[in-house]
This record gives sequence, structure tokens and C-alpha cells, in this order.
Amino acid sequence: MKIMIVEDEPTIRDMLGETIEKWGLEVVKLEAFDMVLQEFLNEKPELLLLDINLPSFDGFYWCNKIREVSKAPIIFISSRNTPMDMIMAMNMGGDDFIQKPFDTDVLMAKVNALLRRSYSYTDTQSNVLEHDGIVLDLKDWDVRCADKKAELTKTEFIILKLLIQNKGKIVSRNKIMRTLWKDENFVDDNTLTVNVNRLRKKLTVLGKENFITTKKGEGYVIQ
Repeated sequence: MKIMIVEDEPTIRDMLGETIEKWGLEVVKLEAFDMVLQEFLNEKPELLLLDINLPSFDGFYWCNKIREVSKAPIIFISSRNTPMDMIMAMNMGGDDFIQKPFDTDVLMAKVNALLRRSYSYTDTQSNVLEHDGIVLDLKDWDVRCADKKAELTKTEFIILKLLIQNKGKIVSRNKIMRTLWKDENFVDDNTLTVNVNRLRKKLTVLGKENFITTKKGEGYVIQ
């Protein structure tokens, strides 16, 4: 799931991005505030976090424009807290409103609740992730291909899950390590390499020798 952040304060924008990524969601941080609609159409996010006070046009304007083409959920984020601001946010097509300063746990609860209500979670419903013949079991932490199966360690499972969720996109080593740290597994750069190599060996046994591609100096990708 992709979340677009439209916030002109860099500190808040970066904090939001880091928080959302820790939940395993993809983040797009917009900085071209006169091209909000165009970037929304290009990125096609599943949810938008939208500040009200923006350069050029305010968040109400962009929400109205987006509602002409999309029903993607929108959460307004603002230091403005008058009843009229909240009424405007809802009348323009917003789905929720959170006031700055906010608690990140409360924000993520709102984000996850909106995503659950708005979309069908195929992964959650079927308890598997699948790509190119590889089936990752989200309950039993094993991976299958045709009639072959391999058991994964927790670290290997998290790595493969993250790569499949971001298939076609390079996932940086730093992002993988941050995700693993969130799950209380301390992983340094060398340990990550060891775990990726072990994961590759298990995938090779399943007949998927080149399932994970290394992008030197960038990270890993599954095409």
C-alpha cells in the first residue's frame, strides 16, 4: 500500500515518512506543491495525508480536485483546529482530520483503519503473498514453489515479505535493516548479507535461482 504525504514542513514530512515505512507501507513525499494532482495521478497512492496550509493552493483546493478523479481516502493534517476547518475538510471530501501536534500511534491507527475499510486486503484474507510462482505463507513462515517447500527463519521471512510487497522496486539495505530492527532483530550490514544469501539458497532449491537481484550500492529487487 502506498501513502502520499503532502506536507510542506520538512521535519514533519520526514517524521511521517519514517513512521509509515516502519509499518511496511510505501511512502511518497511530495515537494512540488503546485503539482499535487499530477503527482497523485502519477503515483496512484492508496491514501493521502494532506496538510491544509500549503504554498500556491491550500489542501481544501487539492482535495476537491482529487475527489473529481479518485475516491482514495484522504486524512487532513493541520495546526488549524476550528470547527469550520474540520467541517470544510469533510465537505471537500476528506475522510478524517488530525490536528498538529499529533501522536504518531494515533495517526497510524487512523491510517490503518481507513485502509482496512477502503480496500480488500488480499494478503490478509488469503494469508499468502505470491509472485512469479513463489508463494509465501504469512502464517507458517514457509515458502513454496510448485510442489517444493522451504522453511524460513524470522529474518529470512521478513526480508522476502518486504521484497515481494515492493516487487519491481529496489528496496535499500537500510530500509530492510530498519524493518528488521522494528521487529526486534538487530541486524547489521554483514548479517543482512548472510541472511539474504541463505534466503537465495533456499529459493534456488525451489527452482528460483535468480529470484532476488542485487543492485550494487542500492539494495535488492524482485522483478
